[in-house]
Amino acid sequence: MSNAEEAVSALEGLGLTEYEARCFVALVRISTGTAKEISQVADIPRSRVYDTIERLDRKGLVSVQQTEPRQYKAVSVETACRRIREDYDSRINAAERSLGQLEEPDSKDDEGMWAITQKEHVTERVVRFLEEAEETIHYLVPATEVVDRPILDGLQSAADRGVSVYIEVPTRDDREEFAAVVPDADVVVAPDLETTSTVHDEWPAQLLMVDQEAIVAAGVKESDLPDVVNEMAVWTYGRDHGFAVWTRELLDDRLAERDEDRTTDD
Repeated sequence: MSNAEEAVSALEGLGLTEYEARCFVALVRISTGTAKEISQVADIPRSRVYDTIERLDRKGLVSVQQTEPRQYKAVSVETACRRIREDYDSRINAAERSLGQLEEPDSKDDEGMWAITQKEHVTERVVRFLEEAEETIHYLVPATEVVDRPILDGLQSAADRGVSVYIEVPTRDDREEFAAVVPDADVVVAPDLETTSTVHDEWPAQLLMVDQEAIVAAGVKESDLPDVVNEMAVWTYGRDHGFAVWTRELLDDRLAERDEDRTTDD
């Protein structure tokens, strides 16, 4: 595929029609041109050049010189990209607002058990629950390598809002790293996380409970590809789900044991 065809394809992906993309790319290549010249370079019917240029003009992507015959000129690539980006962002925002009005937050549909099979979606779900946290966060991290920056930022942001953040990590080095990035959290070393069991090349990665009801439980698994590790998870939202009940009970017991140990040490 030539550079011109790649540019046309990219512009189509950003919302331009094929003819709009071809006319604009043609003008970028020849600087200025008549409808006939644009038709030849863009390889589209001359009769379609006029209405296509009008649309590009309305989008602020071309300038028209009122000569005979008319001359057309593309705006600079920098200006065009900025205007396309603004238009694209505007349409995304409009879609987000419209969809948001249709969405039912905290609907009963969320109160089941849901699976996630891609790492980036695991991170997105963890971050979303952290953003919604109002009172407490209990976060266990046996595999600290799965904790991406957005998760760390979400933990600190929650702490800034006054949410009680409690993090358990396997080693002292991990504790120092987390405490440096999330200084307002209560970060403790839980040695048992360092010896989690591996079953079928899978092992625990992270377990999050927010406000005693939103839970994400993630594990990692070695891939057949070299140096590739996959993360998958299940999540649930709602106090009455059996998985949530058991997880809440187990994590509360861990927290009670830690508090008892601290009291004994004192």
